[in-house]
Amino acid sequence: MRHSALTPVFTGLRWALHLLLIALIIFAMVHADIAAAPHTLAIQVLGAAMLVVYLGGAAVAHMGRLSGRMLRVISFIWIGVLTLIWAFMLMVSVDAAFVVFPLFFLFLHVLPVTAGVTAVIVTTTMSIAMLGYHSGISVGGVVGPVIGATVALAISAGYGALYREAEEREKLIAELQATRGELAVAEREAGVLAERERLAREIHDTVAQGLSSIQILLHAAERVDADRAGLEQLQLARQTAADALVDTRRIIRELTPPALDEQTLSAALARLAASAEHTMRAGGHSTTVRFHLVGEPVPLPMAVETTLLRVAQSGIANVQQHANATTLDVTLTVEEDAVSLDVVDDGDGFDPATISAQKSASFGLTAVRHRITELGGALTVESAPGEGTALAATIPLRVEDE
Repeated sequence: MRHSALTPVFTGLRWALHLLLIALIIFAMVHADIAAAPHTLAIQVLGAAMLVVYLGGAAVAHMGRLSGRMLRVISFIWIGVLTLIWAFMLMVSVDAAFVVFPLFFLFLHVLPVTAGVTAVIVTTTMSIAMLGYHSGISVGGVVGPVIGATVALAISAGYGALYREAEEREKLIAELQATRGELAVAEREAGVLAERERLAREIHDTVAQGLSSIQILLHAAERVDADRAGLEQLQLARQTAADALVDTRRIIRELTPPALDEQTLSAALARLAASAEHTMRAGGHSTTVRFHLVGEPVPLPMAVETTLLRVAQSGIANVQQHANATTLDVTLTVEEDAVSLDVVDDGDGFDPATISAQKSASFGLTAVRHRITELGGALTVESAPGEGTALAATIPLRVEDE
């Protein structure tokens, strides 16, 4: 017999048919003994043989140790032997006609569709004929087997439809589980990409800017007189390298921005402005860097303070490397519903449309814009060749952020 993983309903139906067939065979054997039928011994022997063959075949099918082809061959032989024993039993006992009903389901389940329906028709005909032989032709003797066969065909068709639906449902569940696994993989990949992007922004805004300052200072040291040996520039370069190393270690540990560890945002920005002016003057640029605070400073969410500090670092770094400015103003404006940071210089300026096409040059601006957008804010860049640059970042403040 073919065996599939069925639902509890299907399993219950299968066991009900097992019990029905066994009960009907035992009934025929017991009734023959009670009624002292003329062929009692033959009925007992044939009934016992049918029970042994049926239970043996069912046990082999449930063990599932045979290959598909071998199992089909044994199933056909098994159903053939059962039918043959039943036919002999039907010749000596009218009660064997009742056993044909569960046999219908065996035919339809084990045999191919056409062969199963044919077996049902043949055994129905045999039952009608033998009922007529034992008890005479009657309406009940004809209608009973026909109704039994019709019911068996209808139930088998419904069983098959439910079985196919269950298989389709299991297939959909398997696809859903596979899709869920793929979604989990995609989410992990997205998380990895997001983390890589975050680390890229952090390194760009900290270590890369520090290394750029070191480069400027070392170039300045190369230009000083040999007797001075550029000691001041070298010391500042060493300190900048040390700060960059600290930044790198803290980024790896996923701590808060180093400049904000023990001071307010305004203090961090003021210190950044002073350090930037010192670095640019050491590099040969007479740039005045000024920090302005507009409004009363209030505690801000760490994400907002971090983003504004990174905006200032990126803007000042761009001025150091490209602007050739004489003045640079960094302004922090705190309002009731928003906080903004402006980085304005009077340097060379540039064409924003042209610089956006240069991937390497525009990474800083792209990273800053992404930071601001994540917080629901906006970043504007106003610049033109020879007219300086104004970088403005505005972040709204929610009530719960204040």
